[in-house]
Amino acid sequence: MALVPCQVLRVAILLSYCSILCNYKAIEMPSHQTYGGSWKFLTFIDLVIQAVFFGICVLTDLSSLLTRGSGNQEQERQLRKLISLRDWTLAVLAFPVGVFVVAVFWTIYAYDREMIYPRLLDNFIPGWLNHGMHTTVLPFILIEMRTSHHQYPSRSSGLAAICTFSVGYILWVCWIHHVTGMWVYPFLEHIGSGARIIFFGSTTLLMNSLYLLGEALNSYIWDAPRTKPPPSQDTQSSLNYANPVKNLCKDKQTLEGLERQELERVVI
Repeated sequence: MALVPCQVLRVAILLSYCSILCNYKAIEMPSHQTYGGSWKFLTFIDLVIQAVFFGICVLTDLSSLLTRGSGNQEQERQLRKLISLRDWTLAVLAFPVGVFVVAVFWTIYAYDREMIYPRLLDNFIPGWLNHGMHTTVLPFILIEMRTSHHQYPSRSSGLAAICTFSVGYILWVCWIHHVTGMWVYPFLEHIGSGARIIFFGSTTLLMNSLYLLGEALNSYIWDAPRTKPPPSQDTQSSLNYANPVKNLCKDKQTLEGLERQELERVVI
């Protein structure tokens, strides 16, 4: 039995994301006043994706609770649509984008933090908020994958969707550079055009790989074969009681065996 119901966990995670978003938007940073605002950062887009996803999860839980035992086919049909939307959002956006943000941010941060998160930002963003944006995303999404089964879309449609998102964000970053003359991330200023193309192509491939990783992880958790334990004596007795014809056949075979033994003794 779970220590905390998964429905309660989803509500808590949703509230935490709402708190992180509110605190982040309350910070008066120069970058928030420039073209694109907060929406030019993949971290902020990812926070919105995670908040929307867990909002859908909570809405699905509430709908499931309200429609339980109602027998209303229309409500059940709407619930199935909501579940499909929840599963699609996790597969295509929440998992690959969330893991990408955590992995790429901390990899570049470990190499040279000035390339992605300059020390100047420490004056605006507290440490707990930084971890809320770049660390807790991963355990939260893994908890969701472990506590609930999610039906992934077909691989071709899923990969097409994540490619569309990746290319769309790359074009958005390039457009911001075209308008403002500055790159969203400082490290893009220090590499050449060819290296940028390779980087953008690599990030798209990484996004696709993370989609496949999420699909494999979901399959490993939920689709792995599980051996069923043998039925207990009480269960076996109940099954025998529920099959009187089978029991009658067994009794007849037993009786015939006893009669055969008795005849053998008489002959001897």
